[in-house]
Amino acid sequence: MRSWSNMIERQPIATKMLQQMLVRKRVSHAYLIQGDKGTGKEAIGYLLAKSLFCKQIDNSEPCNQCHDCQRIESGNHPDVHWIRPDGASIKKDQIAHLQKEFTYTGMESNQKVYLISHADLMTTNAANRLLKFLEEPSRKTTAILMTENNQAILDTIKSRCQILTLKPLSPKSVQQILENNAVSRENARLFSVVMPNLEQAMKLDQDEWFAQARSLMVQLISILQSNLDETLFFIQKQWMTHFSDRDKLNLSLDLLTYWFKDLIYLQLDQQESLVYQSYLTELEQATWHWSRQDIVEILVLILEAKKQLTQNVHPTLVMEKLVLQMQR
Repeated sequence: MRSWSNMIERQPIATKMLQQMLVRKRVSHAYLIQGDKGTGKEAIGYLLAKSLFCKQIDNSEPCNQCHDCQRIESGNHPDVHWIRPDGASIKKDQIAHLQKEFTYTGMESNQKVYLISHADLMTTNAANRLLKFLEEPSRKTTAILMTENNQAILDTIKSRCQILTLKPLSPKSVQQILENNAVSRENARLFSVVMPNLEQAMKLDQDEWFAQARSLMVQLISILQSNLDETLFFIQKQWMTHFSDRDKLNLSLDLLTYWFKDLIYLQLDQQESLVYQSYLTELEQATWHWSRQDIVEILVLILEAKKQLTQNVHPTLVMEKLVLQMQR
């Protein structure tokens, strides 16, 4: 999202509030943007930073063409600092380094902005150090904290921030926005349930990897129905090669989840709810192979497999165990 006019389609309340603050020059020294994954937290962070630095701002809209806007977009502006988790957390040393940076005068102006992604992942020491930083705000310093887990943020930090709560995007809204951005109806419907992050969804739509992922999922379903002896070979040689890390494998389990949910919709005569509408023939064939009780049990097994992935069980073992259980 490169403009507030685009962002307002996704988050109308938060966008209007920030635009009014910018127009009236009443920007807070600290914001906490909270919302589910894919709701636009980082996009808002970028837009707010651009709006504060842009020399050709029009009302509240950054121009996206000037040197400041382009450097913020590329992550190279000397007075805009991003902090992201280093491994599993944001550490005290990262906040200490930020504080040191801010003891210097701005490279090109007195304005400075820092953005903390996944602020809920700050260690206790990091959070306490940030709190001291927030307690002594510079008039020209703006902090933008982002989180999917508001409950993990210290109350003392929240009390020093203006809180912006982003509304969850409904699958219908996600699908419509994606279709408006030239994503096919079928892919938009699928992304709306498995990939609600709009930016990631639009990138995947252009990626041959995702088309191949969906094809492999349909192949696996076919093998499970007719060629059981080939299942483990397929998992080892094709599935795990394509879904080569935990995030990709987790997405593959999401693809399987919605396939089996579609089987239930078919059995309930609710074709309008299908995600894989272009695979109607294959879905109908699958309803002859698995009973509703089978499908429910398989969905439980997939959820268990997703849980095991978060517990550092070897990914190949997770998939092999899952398909063997699905064959029973």
